[in-house]
Amino acid sequence: QWVYNILEKKAEADRIVHENPDPSNGFVLVPDLKWNQNQLEDLYLIALVHRRDIKSLRDLTAEHLPLLRNVLQEGKEAIVKRFGVPSSQLRIYLHYQPSYQHLHVHFTALGYDAPGSSVERAHLLADVIDNLAMDSAYYQKRALTFPLRADEPLLKKFQEAGKV
Repeated sequence: QWVYNILEKKAEADRIVHENPDPSNGFVLVPDLKWNQNQLEDLYLIALVHRRDIKSLRDLTAEHLPLLRNVLQEGKEAIVKRFGVPSSQLRIYLHYQPSYQHLHVHFTALGYDAPGSSVERAHLLADVIDNLAMDSAYYQKRALTFPLRADEPLLKKFQEAGKV
């Protein structure tokens, strides 16, 4: 609901850094709640897409390339304009598994060791775009490795199914 409240401007409208209102290829860029916005060393923003039919990386196909390219390009431009941080100093990625089921993209300072920015969980947006350009069904076919904490219910389900 938090995501929908932001997209509908029922919450955090004053925190929006950039918005592309296009219903198919648009998004809202907001500071992540983990970032206090006082220093750029731990810059952390989230792009929330307007589309509600894309839950995660697994749903993406070549059809979504215009959306992903918009998020990448406009997100970088908005961050350099607002915060003076060039794209060469950003890590731009998606999580798999995501913490909530609505497609969103993380923008963090390159030097910041953000939670979930490690290779096991983060998929760079530029790589996602390249992979989908090569094969529209890339993320439906590819095995995706991801870490689970010992206390996560999903780990228990994998253990019960004999998959771990």
